[in-house]
Amino acid sequence: MARIIVVTSGKGGVGKTTTSSAVAMGLAKKGHKTAVIDFDVGLRNLDLIMGCERRVVYDFVNVINGEATLNQALIKDKRCNNLYILPASQTRDKDALTQEGVGKVLDELSKGFKYIICDSPAGIERGANLAMYFADDAFVVTNPEVSSVRDSDRMLGILSSKSRRAEEGKEPIKEYLLLSRYSPERVKLGEMLSVDDVQDILSLHLLGVIPESKSVLNASNSGTPVILDEKSDAGQAYADIVARYLGEDKPHRFIEDKKGLFGKLFRSR
Repeated sequence: MARIIVVTSGKGGVGKTTTSSAVAMGLAKKGHKTAVIDFDVGLRNLDLIMGCERRVVYDFVNVINGEATLNQALIKDKRCNNLYILPASQTRDKDALTQEGVGKVLDELSKGFKYIICDSPAGIERGANLAMYFADDAFVVTNPEVSSVRDSDRMLGILSSKSRRAEEGKEPIKEYLLLSRYSPERVKLGEMLSVDDVQDILSLHLLGVIPESKSVLNASNSGTPVILDEKSDAGQAYADIVARYLGEDKPHRFIEDKKGLFGKLFRSR
């Protein structure tokens, strides 16, 4: 059976789709057959970031409604044979997703895939709730600012009480923290929360810190998951996140202020 991972947050614009595409590509590159699903019906961005928007013929809602088979709707990534994308519909509303329909699609995917990544919309509307309902693991993406962290805390309550696992009395969803757009320099200036501040509020296992980086925007604009930019800090951060999720021991590289460390070295001479 596949492991279903929801990438979620309470607030929009924190990097969920960037994270979904990067993690999916990272898992696939590690040899695991992986599918990534866009749950953001009506807004559809995953196919753009994955660089396959011109290849979309059928979508998630078409499959749910029986207008296409799953095999017809899945798009195979051109860069990695283990990765497949299931795009959202741009022309339907969020009520097009049903619990029964989503469950059937996930059950069918589970027969042939090791990991299924659910790219959730922000907030607590229908698409987000359905993305979370079937999850085994949750990657909670938050920015180091009070409003983002507070909204993520609200999502944790939903994950623990409104999932299939909670309803059936099974082991709870495993929750992981991904802290995005992090800048140690701005933390020093008191302009954003520190890693410790966020962990004190959310009490989650820290899976990774993604630094503020222009490479994320560049990758999105070019339709390339940023994890493939191995020279960028953000690409390396996502590679570390995938490795940690798979059980590797990786130190956190992007929490300290590099300039501050270099400055201390020079001042000590």
